[in-house]
Amino acid sequence: MLTNVYLVASLATLGGLIHGFDVTSMAGILGTPQYKHYFNNPGSVKQGGITASMAGGSLIGSIISTFISDRFGRRDTLFVAAITWIVGSTLMCAVQNVGMLIGARVVNGMAVGLITSQGPTYIAEVAPTHRRGRLICLQQWMITWGELIMYFIQYGCSFLDTNASFRIPWGLQMIPAWALLFAVPFMPRSPRWLASKDRWEEAHDVLAILHAKGDRLDPLIIAELREIREQVELEATYGSTSWSELIKNRNIVRVHLCIFAHVWSQFSGINALLYYIVYIFQMAGLTSKATLTAAIVQYVLLVVGTFPALIFADRWSRRKVMMAGSIILAFWHFTQGSLMAAYGHYIPGGLNGVKTIAWKVDSPLASKAIIASTYLFVFFYSTTWGPMGWIYPPEIVPLYIRSKSVSFATACNWAGNFALTFFTPPGFQHIQWRMYMIFGTLMLVALIHVFFLFQETRGRTLEEMDEIFNNESIWAFRVKYQSRLGRDIEEAKADLDSGKAAVIAVELGQEPTR
Repeated sequence: MLTNVYLVASLATLGGLIHGFDVTSMAGILGTPQYKHYFNNPGSVKQGGITASMAGGSLIGSIISTFISDRFGRRDTLFVAAITWIVGSTLMCAVQNVGMLIGARVVNGMAVGLITSQGPTYIAEVAPTHRRGRLICLQQWMITWGELIMYFIQYGCSFLDTNASFRIPWGLQMIPAWALLFAVPFMPRSPRWLASKDRWEEAHDVLAILHAKGDRLDPLIIAELREIREQVELEATYGSTSWSELIKNRNIVRVHLCIFAHVWSQFSGINALLYYIVYIFQMAGLTSKATLTAAIVQYVLLVVGTFPALIFADRWSRRKVMMAGSIILAFWHFTQGSLMAAYGHYIPGGLNGVKTIAWKVDSPLASKAIIASTYLFVFFYSTTWGPMGWIYPPEIVPLYIRSKSVSFATACNWAGNFALTFFTPPGFQHIQWRMYMIFGTLMLVALIHVFFLFQETRGRTLEEMDEIFNNESIWAFRVKYQSRLGRDIEEAKADLDSGKAAVIAVELGQEPTR
């Protein structure tokens, strides 16, 4: 079994690499003549359906994931996801028509739904409290690397004159799934999942291996295990783990925040930019081949922009990052929309017969400003809502419904993704620059929501979330909470120093050490 928590988290985020591959699996292809010719130049509605089919599959996979995860564990869910992705990628590589392409993307989407639901949950449950944000942020960083790598592969293959221009990228995308498939058996199970199954000895071993170099009597390990046991015993008194628990008074605030952390990240409009960047840059006045080159910068910025979050995720306030991101992203949306409205014009029938591209900016200066605004939007998304959309949800919900809550929240994410990717092409066709105004307004609504209800979770253990959310006020800006982990560690240290190791073992439901 692997013992380094950074290595374990990195292997888990191979799922993020797969997710990134899927996000850009169409971006560099849908504008090429090879793709258009083979699939009979799909219109805005058909192309929206092709692109959105992945999100539809992800929605299904997210819901299914909770049944696999609760029974077999977070780790083994990643194993199932890797197999599913390999099957879907094989079908995509061998695609014969639009129907087969949609079916293959649904299968791949199911794999991504499994990964995005349980990957961050697994990392949150194995990570030490003071590194949890950074380790979950690795998921977003790997997504951005997947997007960049896949786009480079597509860009290189776009110079091929045959159908290999899209078959090769769709075949190569299964490589990280094979790596994840072989890595999973060597990864430890989630200690929280083991505890929920009353496998305390194994949970103790995993925590000791990952957080204390194997020392089962480290005060930190004793404190963590005590907190987990206290939480499991409390949740056992509820007498239910059904879906109805998600809407009980004690959970509904947290569950709805879990959902909206994903929803606001999605409704920032990022995937409209990522999936249809070729269309956006053509509206900005670039030629077809130039758009592929210009889009490379965007994918580089996704990787670069996530790096500050990777470093400071456990130093920056979660609330402040989300609020700052909402303001900045709204600003760039309004800037792009205003520039397009002021310097663009409607094109009847669409640019070069592509109905989706119904608006074009002729001013070179305005065109450069739109492209620069797009780049800046992507950078700041990667630093703010990009990672926070993955970090926040698995932190805040209780263990006994964590899998269900995160699965349902991720399903809502993919439902939003499906809606956006399906309706963005018709949106560009019919309301053009106003799409940006809609996204900007949604970010301002997100700002208000975060300010009032999103509690601060940085530096708190997963087991402390009950105390944070059951505080004296529902309003997040009023709650002041001090973590009790330090106090619990000191208490465990005092008990160990006074020779109570055997008592501690009995307390934790284990055999005393002889």
